[in-house]
Amino acid sequence: MKSTFALVVTCSILFITLQCAANVDANQTFFERLGEDSGADHRGIVAKMNGENASSVEDINLTDSLYDDLWTVPDTVITDGRSILTQKENFTALMLAIGGSIALRQSGADGRMAEDFERKQTFRDKWSDEGLAIVGGPGFHFASAGLWYAVAHGRGDEFNKARSWKLIEALSITGTTILSLKLIVRDDCPNGKKGDGWPSGHTASSFTVAAVMDEYYGPAIGIPAYIGAGVVGYRMMDSGDHWASDVLFGMVLGHIVGHQVAGEHKKFELAGFKLVPYLDSYQQANLGVSLVKKF
Repeated sequence: MKSTFALVVTCSILFITLQCAANVDANQTFFERLGEDSGADHRGIVAKMNGENASSVEDINLTDSLYDDLWTVPDTVITDGRSILTQKENFTALMLAIGGSIALRQSGADGRMAEDFERKQTFRDKWSDEGLAIVGGPGFHFASAGLWYAVAHGRGDEFNKARSWKLIEALSITGTTILSLKLIVRDDCPNGKKGDGWPSGHTASSFTVAAVMDEYYGPAIGIPAYIGAGVVGYRMMDSGDHWASDVLFGMVLGHIVGHQVAGEHKKFELAGFKLVPYLDSYQQANLGVSLVKKF
């Protein structure tokens, strides 16, 4: 059932994307342009190499535009990803999230919450449970961002095209980080699934999307997006797919990456407060973090 539903959703998104792509040129179909360009040079790349504005050379179709942009992804993931994750405020927040994950696991809170979720199980209906798993998954987010990109390209809307690409970049950084951590930690899930535990990829990806939407459109869109991301995180614990510690780190990572990419590397803030680490050595050493805000 789950695989069938996922296939239907994926095919639907692919079909809509291709329909949008077909409108790139009113006089030629997407498939005709794709056939013509299969052996041709990539005009966008040539224009950029010559220092020209690609749009001034001639209209670039969706395939060429996407091809040009995709070449930037590895460098973005490595360069921007490293810059974001090692920035002092972001690094502090991530270390605190790791510490919180360890505390939840070592204290037994993870196990107690997992037992409580198993006993109550809010999302008992298969459609709501599996629907949330799909809509909250990285694959769905990438497909939605790709659809946004295709629609913006078809309309000649460079503003939304740039924003959709920023979302793809943010999702790429989050996804690469999550996959790397999973391969290193190899933690098991409450439901017994091996090696797919800490951290939660669904939660991290959902919070990345919410953070990007919040950065671009403000609380009117950001708050509902965060609520939706929170529901996805809750579902991951409710289904036994993840421990609370997995979800905690995913939330923090997604929030940081989304805001940093969409906000052009602005300093990390939590509800308008700056995160400042402190060390109190009076009587006994205490390491922590303080929230600072100027009024």
